Amino acid sequence: MRIYLIRHGRQNSPLCNVNVPLSDAGKRQAELLGERLKKESIDAVWSSDLIRACETADIINDKIQAPRIIREGLREISFGELEGLSDDVIMERYADFFAARATMKEDLPYPGGENAADVIRRAVPVMDEIAKSGAETVAVVTHGGVIRSLVTHYLHMDGAYVPLLAKHLENCGITEFYYRESDGEMLLNRFNDFAHLMDEPELLRGGWGEKK
Repeated sequence: MRIYLIRHGRQNSPLCNVNVPLSDAGKRQAELLGERLKKESIDAVWSSDLIRACETADIINDKIQAPRIIREGLREISFGELEGLSDDVIMERYADFFAARATMKEDLPYPGGENAADVIRRAVPVMDEIAKSGAETVAVVTHGGVIRSLVTHYLHMDGAYVPLLAKHLENCGITEFYYRESDGEMLLNRFNDFAHLMDEPELLRGGWGEKK
């Protein structure tokens, strides 16, 4: 089984983890991804229940027309006290936390929120459900913190290393796992594939467009 983990499209707010719709750019990202995925046989489109993930999944599914499944376990990591704050305010108030997190000595939870281990505890059961669904290829629209946490988990890395992946996930990029039924292993096939966005560099994070 192939499982495509997809980060949602760009959202319409600069604030941390607020539950808002996609921006126009985010909708375009999802449309381009849908065009790419319609060439494959996607058996189901899963997503978290947050607006940005559901909208991304629905736009993709307009092209695919597969069953839609929603799970709360795929929600973004809880940023706790940071949620609803701007980047400037976050860095001013929580500079010590980010300095400690950057050392990667332990899997620190966000103040009042979750760490990678917490995300893994709720997201892995959803991945197990997907693996047992009988599908051959599944698209899963989720969030950056979830994808990073699952990558560290399935690569047998400590959750403290999630910051290594923090700046390497494009909105509507594909991270693919192959589920090997014979031994239950999840094997990473590709990470952050955003080839479908490369012709419209304004949809990419700063600098990526120069890396053609």
